[in-house]
Amino acid sequence: METAALARRLGAAVKKAGTNKRSGWFTSHMAAASRAIMERVPLVDFTLEVRDARIPISSAYEDLRHFSSSSMHIIVLNKMDLADRLQTQKWLEYFGEQNCICYGINSHNKDNIKVFLNFLQARVRELNKLGQPKHTITMMLVGIPNVGKSALANSLHQIGRISAAEKGRLKHAIVSPVAGETKDISSLKIASHPNIYVLDTPGVLPTEILDAEVGAKLALTGAIKDCLVEEQELARYFLAILNSSDAYKDWKNLPSEEVERSSEDHKAKLLGIHEADIRRRKQYPTDHTQDFVVRSVRRTLFETVSSFKENLENEEKMGKLIEAQFVALREVFHVPLGSDEDGIYKVAKKLLNLYRTGRLGHYTLDDILRNGH
Repeated sequence: METAALARRLGAAVKKAGTNKRSGWFTSHMAAASRAIMERVPLVDFTLEVRDARIPISSAYEDLRHFSSSSMHIIVLNKMDLADRLQTQKWLEYFGEQNCICYGINSHNKDNIKVFLNFLQARVRELNKLGQPKHTITMMLVGIPNVGKSALANSLHQIGRISAAEKGRLKHAIVSPVAGETKDISSLKIASHPNIYVLDTPGVLPTEILDAEVGAKLALTGAIKDCLVEEQELARYFLAILNSSDAYKDWKNLPSEEVERSSEDHKAKLLGIHEADIRRRKQYPTDHTQDFVVRSVRRTLFETVSSFKENLENEEKMGKLIEAQFVALREVFHVPLGSDEDGIYKVAKKLLNLYRTGRLGHYTLDDILRNGH
């Protein structure tokens, strides 16, 4: 099947990139960060292992697997807003069956973070009941790159300070959509009485990624820098996943371009010429993040998959559909005709951005039955 073939190719590219000590994904900085983190694990009260809810097993922090510690270990499935909601619930149940404490969050949702902070404070109270009460508690966030550790640290810090009615300047951990931007371990206060501090740490990958499928998933979700593998291959892998799923069927009832244009014209009459003109000026067809462009992308993907009558289990046929989708998306994204390679690269970049921000559906890539814990 094309999805598996693409995963193998991507996995091989990831493995090859890992052998380059200068420009590979496991750098000397990452090695130093790994040592610093593991030295601190026995000293903290809680270890919060942040994983990507889209890949709950593939995004595991390997250094913890063979390390026994007295600190309480909690698995945090972040980015649950990007994953399939039903699958996330099944994963939470699965980890519970494995006697793991696991919690699903969206680090950008304030209400979700408030509840999560209450959950953490309840765990602290339980810990204090078991032994000598501590006035200061430390929690360390660990995980692979780009799972949202810094965003989570910032959100906990902000919500915690508001709850405690503390004054003063907010501290911030550096947040970036690019893997590997956090360089140092930083401390942020998230609660008082007792004082709770969270340590944000750099993302660390294992020295080797032997499983090709795991490597492909890490690359697709952004844990490994895109420059180390071809964006075009990542986009093809995503399209194979989309085409093999039922996600595109959710876009069946999207209005056609003609109906959408007619609706806009009707709104223009109601708004008046001046206001309608202002609205049109705010629409940039080359900006793939604008809602009308995203709708067009969804409509195009639905039409190309649903009208394709050949067997998608066949690797060659799936490849044929994917190439047709690239051609169609080039027009949707308003990528000018020129160098084919440059055009495909631009389409791939825009498509990957929409996938990674949840604009093209919610996908859980790890399967519970196929992966062991």
